[in-house]
Amino acid sequence: MKEILYKSTRSDSLPVPASKAILMGLAKDGGLFVPTDFPSLDKSLSDLAGMDYRGVAYEVMKLMLTDFTEDELKNCIKNAYGDNFDDKEIVPVRKADGAYFLELFHGPTIAFKDMALQILPHLLTTSARKNAEQKEIVILTATSGDTGKAAMAGFADVAGTRIMVFYPKDGVSSIQERQMVTQKGDNTCVVGIRGNFDDAQSEVKKIFGDTALREEMAEKGFAFSSANSINIGRLVPQIVYYVFAYTRLLKEGVIKEGDKINIVVPTGNFGNILAAYYGMKMGLPVGKLICASNSNKVLFDFFTTGTYDRNREFILTSSPSMDILISSNLERLIYHISGDSSEKTAALMKDLGKKGVYCITDEMKEGLSDFAGGYATEENTAEAIRKLYKEEGYVIDPHTAVAAFVYDDYRRQTGDKTPAVIASTASPFKFENSVMRALGEPADLPDLELADRLSDKAGVPVPEAVNVLRTAEIRHNIVCDRQGMKAEVRKFLEM
Repeated sequence: MKEILYKSTRSDSLPVPASKAILMGLAKDGGLFVPTDFPSLDKSLSDLAGMDYRGVAYEVMKLMLTDFTEDELKNCIKNAYGDNFDDKEIVPVRKADGAYFLELFHGPTIAFKDMALQILPHLLTTSARKNAEQKEIVILTATSGDTGKAAMAGFADVAGTRIMVFYPKDGVSSIQERQMVTQKGDNTCVVGIRGNFDDAQSEVKKIFGDTALREEMAEKGFAFSSANSINIGRLVPQIVYYVFAYTRLLKEGVIKEGDKINIVVPTGNFGNILAAYYGMKMGLPVGKLICASNSNKVLFDFFTTGTYDRNREFILTSSPSMDILISSNLERLIYHISGDSSEKTAALMKDLGKKGVYCITDEMKEGLSDFAGGYATEENTAEAIRKLYKEEGYVIDPHTAVAAFVYDDYRRQTGDKTPAVIASTASPFKFENSVMRALGEPADLPDLELADRLSDKAGVPVPEAVNVLRTAEIRHNIVCDRQGMKAEVRKFLEM
C-alpha cells in the first residue's frame, strides 16, 4: 500500500507520517497538514456496500493513515463506534423531501462531531506511543458549540491527556452550554470567553504558535495538540461517512455503482465539506459539493466571487455552529487549488491575517468547479424546519435546515436531479428553542421542559445526552476576555 505523508500548507518543510501529524495538530509554521497525495479506494463500492460502518471505516482510513498497523487502526475503530451510538447503523440515512438525510447525530453528544471525536483520542494516544512521546498531551480547542463537548466526551479521563475548551459565552445554545459546563473528568476545563468563535479560534492559534510557552511547557512535561478540525486526525474519520452514505444508497438500489451523488453540507469552519472533497479525490463519485451558509455567508461570497473577506458584521444566528467568519479548513482547499503551492497559500493567509481579505486567481477559481454555494437567512431556516415537519413529520435542527433550504434552492435554479445526501449535523434537541419557535410552538420555557415538549411534537424520545443534564452538576464556570485565555491555560496546567 502506498505510503501517505503529510506536509504543511505554508512551507516546504519535510513531510511527516500520519501519526506525527495527528500528534502535532498544527504544523510548526502555523500551517495545516495536508496529504502529499490522495490514495484511491482499493475496494469496489459494491464490496463496501456489504460492510457495516466499522468495516467501511477501516477500508477508508487505512489508505490515509498508512503508518498505523491493521491491529492499531481496527482497535481504534472498535473502541470508537459501538454502544456509545444509539443506532446500530451508526449513521442511518433517512429519505425526506426528495433527498437523503445522513443522520450524523446518534453519538454521545448528539452532533456530527462525535463521528471524529470518538475516535480521535484513540488515534492520538496510539500516535503518542508510536512516536515515543512521553509528555502529557494538552488538547487546546476553540468551539462554536459542538466540538467542545464532543472533544471532552472523547478525552475525559483518558490517561496522559488534558483538554481545555474555549467557547463564546453568549454564542451557543442553552443545551450546548449546559453540556459543556457539566462535563465530568479530572483532566477537563471549560472557559467561556467574552467574544465570538473567531476570537476564540484566533487566540488558540496564537497560543499554539507561542514558542516561549511551548518551550516552558516542554520543560514541565507538556505538549500541545488540537481536537479542532485543523487536526488531520479529525478530518480523516469524516471522509468515512460520505463513502458509507454512498454505499447505503447503492445497497438500497437508489443508485448504481459509478453513479454520481451530490453532497450538501451546512458549513462553518469548512472541515465537514472538505472531508467530502477528500472523499471525491479518493474516487467517490460526486457531482457537486454544495456548501450551505447561514447569514454569515463569507463562504458563499467566496465561491461566488473568489474573494474571501471576513471584514463584515458578525451575526448571531439560530445555527451557531456556523457563526464563523474565519473558516480555517478553507486553507487546505486553497493549497490544493493553488497547485499544492505552500508559497501562494502562505501569502494568502498572511493577507487574511493582516487585512482580513484575500483574492484568488482566475486559475485557482477553476479549481472551485466541484463546488456550488448557497445561503439561508433566519427566515429561510425556520421555513425549512416548518416545511419538512408539515410535509414529512420529520424534525430537523437549524444547521440541517440551512442545508435543506440551500439544496431546495439549488434544485430549483439548476434542475439537477442527481440524488443528494444532506449532512444532518445535529439533533433538533440540541437547538430546541429555535426548532420549537420555527414550528410555531411556545419556546420560552426552561431548556429541559422544552425538550419534553419537542419530544411530544416530533414523536421521538428525548436523547439520553439531554436526559442526563436534568441532574448534572455545573462543574465549570470560568469566564474571561480573549486577552485572558493564555493566563487560563497556564492556570489549568499549574504553571
